[in-house]
Amino acid sequence: MNGWLLAAGVTAFGVAAVHMVAGRRDIVLPLLSCGLADEPRRVLHAVWHMVTVDLVLSAAALVYLATADDTSVTGPMAWFVAAHFLAYAVVFLVVTLSADWARPLLRLPQWMLLLPVAVLTVAGVA
Repeated sequence: MNGWLLAAGVTAFGVAAVHMVAGRRDIVLPLLSCGLADEPRRVLHAVWHMVTVDLVLSAAALVYLATADDTSVTGPMAWFVAAHFLAYAVVFLVVTLSADWARPLLRLPQWMLLLPVAVLTVAGVA
């Protein structure tokens, strides 16, 4: 068993749980009740659910890779998931830092949840 990948998978499941609970409360419910036109509002709602599925499937993949006997796919798949979470973190950092906000890194802290998954995954395959 690869402890680093298991830690990454458990952390990723935690990220998915935070996304589902806090995201629903802080993002989805206000989005659904705002004055945005129906089509873009529904598309954004669908995208939120797509991200939920993506986070859960990525977490499951990491746990599977941590316990898999076939190591021929572990490296490439783990690198893909690490790049995936790193890309998500970078997107949040770029969006956050491009906004004219006081204390921007704390305003959208999602990068702080996503980056550890990438780091733990890299530690598991490096």
